[in-house]
Amino acid sequence: MTTPTLTGDRVRLEPLTLDHLPALEKIAFDDTIWRYMLAWVRTPQDLLRWAEDALAKAATGNSLPWVTTLPDGTVIGASRFLDYDPKHRTVEIGHTWLAAPYRGTGLNTEVKLLQLTYAFEDLDMRRVALKTHHENTRSRAAILALGATEEGTFRNHLIMPDGSTRHSVWYSITNEDWPSVKERLQQRIAKFA
Repeated sequence: MTTPTLTGDRVRLEPLTLDHLPALEKIAFDDTIWRYMLAWVRTPQDLLRWAEDALAKAATGNSLPWVTTLPDGTVIGASRFLDYDPKHRTVEIGHTWLAAPYRGTGLNTEVKLLQLTYAFEDLDMRRVALKTHHENTRSRAAILALGATEEGTFRNHLIMPDGSTRHSVWYSITNEDWPSVKERLQQRIAKFA
């Protein structure tokens, strides 16, 4: 499976390549991006490992990594599909981040609309999952604002790079939810237009 380009009015998702590294280096070395992630990117070498890991997982066919750009090509972040399962028609959206100046601007809402539209309308998914660190209140609120349903918490799920424990809070959007979620996202995006 190849990662497609997804284009919206204010944002575009392009398949991640190593050619994106110089643009990503301009925005990626911000600890607020990585605080709740399982990989902390602080150096160009860390960023290269992050990108190579994303591309290696994409080569297995169960992950689709994107960089998030503005229409003029300015790179502002990244996101991925994880655990793509065509048999059970499920996928997870994760590894999503935006550079600080673009947070709270509605651009991530458009990113999610593009990803969810692709998942439900092109790939015919039955379920899209999202998860986050239990302490990431900003992400938890954003996921709920999408219209996702909180499903529960995997306690002691992961060990963070600093050795602390991450409990992962899981959410989902199902194909039955999709029409109302899509309308909700379109209304939210219209407020920013």
